[in-house]
Amino acid sequence: MAERAALDPGLVVASHGRHFLVETPDGRRLICHPRGKKSDAVVGDRILWQGSHDEGTIEKIQARRNLFYRQDEVRTKSFAANLDQVLILIAAQPEFSESQLARALIAAEAERITPIIALNKSDLIEAFERAWARLLPYQRMHYGVLPLSLKHSGPTDREHLLKHLAGKTTLVLGPSGAGKSTLINLLAPGALAQTGEISQALQAGKHTTTSTTWYWVDDERTTGLIDSPGFQEFGLNHIEPMQLAGCMPDLKAHLGNCRFYNCTHLHEPGCGVIAAVGAPGEDGISPSRYRIYQELFAELSQPPRF
Repeated sequence: MAERAALDPGLVVASHGRHFLVETPDGRRLICHPRGKKSDAVVGDRILWQGSHDEGTIEKIQARRNLFYRQDEVRTKSFAANLDQVLILIAAQPEFSESQLARALIAAEAERITPIIALNKSDLIEAFERAWARLLPYQRMHYGVLPLSLKHSGPTDREHLLKHLAGKTTLVLGPSGAGKSTLINLLAPGALAQTGEISQALQAGKHTTTSTTWYWVDDERTTGLIDSPGFQEFGLNHIEPMQLAGCMPDLKAHLGNCRFYNCTHLHEPGCGVIAAVGAPGEDGISPSRYRIYQELFAELSQPPRF
């Protein structure tokens, strides 16, 4: 029997359907396909592949540190694997959805991935001040909140951002219109020019914006930036209702103060969470955050529809 060829390591840097763009340790890139019908690999996966002519076959996905994803009633959407952090980019205008922001933060907490919030369009003074005030509860929770003006950014803004991103793998996430493309181009000049080439290689069409793509910020390939499609909905069906409060730092701080061990924090007497809603100071839970918790708990408690 012929001896099986040795497997080579690689990093998944883009994907579309059953086509994956894999980067080798020396920086070469080639198309790989999964073995069999299932295509479980995602951008950020470390894989082992076997060469075949100009392409390769993914033989094994190595163990992941984490997987950032959302899940609704219909399907699961995986963004990327093996992340150090998620940069959630929102803007002063159009007004951001606090529910959408909270959902992305909860998904990051559930996978123990560090989130950073970046608020763009600081040049729109009044709108920015209103948006910044809405983010005060998140600053009290010790989330990093960065002010940005990507439209008027220069070398200083780039250096400031890179301090938070250097040496790490970061997924950039945000709704359409927040300035994600501008951010990617600022940090990895020429990155978006590569998009057409990558899409063509993956047979995804020259103008696709639906696939997730990895870009290197530095020539040494130590700082990775992953661009993902914009999202309007962010389902959290993979999180149990009783796990929800533990993924919200402002609520989590009060979980030990409840009279009942199985408290839902919705109506029980002696609930430490309810007592903290609207309380002044660092330990208080803002009413808007508690309302989001109530809505999400109800959503996640719905029986599945068939």
